[in-house]
Amino acid sequence: MKVRLNTVKQLTIHYIRAYPQPFIVCAIMLVLVIVLSWPKATFEPPIEIRREFRAAWVATVANINWPSTPDVSVAEQQEQAKTLLDALVQHNFNAVILQVRPQGDALYESELEPWSYYLSGEQGKAPSPYYDPLAFWINEAHQRGIELHAWINPYRVHHVEGGEISEHSLVNTLSGAVVALDSGYYWLDPSHPKSIEHSLAVAKDITERYNIDGLHMDDYFYPYPSYHPNKSFPDQASYQQYLATGGELSKQDWRRSHVNRFVKELYHVVKSVKPEVKLGISPFGIWRPGEPKWIEGFDQYDKLYADARLWLQEGWLDYFSPQLYWRISQEGQSYPMLLNWWQKQNTLQRHIWPGIRTHDAKTERAVDEVQNQIMINRALLEDNTGQIFWHIGGILDNPPMTKRLTTASFSTQALVPASSWLDDEVPDAPSFTLLENEQVIVEIDNDDIEELSHYVVYSQYGSQWRYRVLASQNNSIALPVNIELVQEGKDEPVHVILEKIAVSAVSQTGIESLVTIETLSQ
Repeated sequence: MKVRLNTVKQLTIHYIRAYPQPFIVCAIMLVLVIVLSWPKATFEPPIEIRREFRAAWVATVANINWPSTPDVSVAEQQEQAKTLLDALVQHNFNAVILQVRPQGDALYESELEPWSYYLSGEQGKAPSPYYDPLAFWINEAHQRGIELHAWINPYRVHHVEGGEISEHSLVNTLSGAVVALDSGYYWLDPSHPKSIEHSLAVAKDITERYNIDGLHMDDYFYPYPSYHPNKSFPDQASYQQYLATGGELSKQDWRRSHVNRFVKELYHVVKSVKPEVKLGISPFGIWRPGEPKWIEGFDQYDKLYADARLWLQEGWLDYFSPQLYWRISQEGQSYPMLLNWWQKQNTLQRHIWPGIRTHDAKTERAVDEVQNQIMINRALLEDNTGQIFWHIGGILDNPPMTKRLTTASFSTQALVPASSWLDDEVPDAPSFTLLENEQVIVEIDNDDIEELSHYVVYSQYGSQWRYRVLASQNNSIALPVNIELVQEGKDEPVHVILEKIAVSAVSQTGIESLVTIETLSQ
């Protein structure tokens, strides 16, 4: 049983001054310890909190989102990061997907790959004055109650907007596994053993050393055809060697087998290090033309050699975010038709949180489209709903979008849906104390902070309950003693008094505890 030691200390000092006799003080301390450590009754939460994954991608490749340019100072990088995170908090997002490996490099300290060009304009150059960008982002995100998912690109080695190829580049240090494409890109050959070994080592390193909430992979497996125009991916020698050793798969199936192997082993690596870390994959939004009927377009199965449906059905991921960047009514690529089809493939009931296009939603009509897509997600995915915005620029300097988020789509906070297959243990209901004055300050005993992600503080004003979600690092919140509310059946707002407070704890996998309730004296 937990004892509120600060309270015991304060009261003990008071009674020592009032009663100097030692035996009386000892008796009083014993009573205080027993009373204050006595377990309180716990109850189900008074109202159901909203559950929805609300995330945005932050792209570092080509400095799309952060940092703004490769040559901004460390101080400006950090201020820009805080601005992005503050925007997410302001609009009730609960997760950020930060690209930390855009081209076989690192936006964090790594012994496996060089510092990213996009941080300094020079690959291999550490930030000066030194800081670790990923560690900084994690700390700032968690302070704000936001999950941070580290986004890696598993195969791209050099981007055409990634500066000169340095001596530190994988083009030189992992040359046997790297191929050059006619467009100027360099790519890891997915069939080469060193490619799989190296990318898995990177994923393990990030998961092991950083307090991330998720590891995220995008849609770049074998490169899109435009990256090597009118030519086949240059792996003919590897395929001939495979055939010479008795291999019987077609080249297409052989290529898919390597991607499948990587995805399967990646999931195993993440879970072997930190089972609570979610693995997410965001493939192209169409699996194959004709699936479902009426769907047309790019065939990722045949062109990227990505059997994304297999990964979902095998459970080699915890959340699945197909990039559904099309309109609701678009012939051949209808948003709800594709989402409904993917949900039907979700036989293991993993999270499906589609990617939606928001970066260019600048008009009221475009914002209507985004809001309607969010509503479709809620209707089809129900309590397991969510989405990821491509990209965070869609909520910066975009008044139509930000107004709609604030007043409608994300008007209240939400918890990330629980991942019960990772860990379904229910945390203990937290204890808390109240300090009453002009405000009521709730101070939560947070001894289990490393095992929790959030607290939920419920407050009852009159007959209405409301809630606030707190980061687990934040164990205190001030609530007003009375507020104005428009109650059912009344036209004018009335003053209502804070009557009850309840607090719950939320585990790292999203499982909410029972609540401890306190009734305020009137």
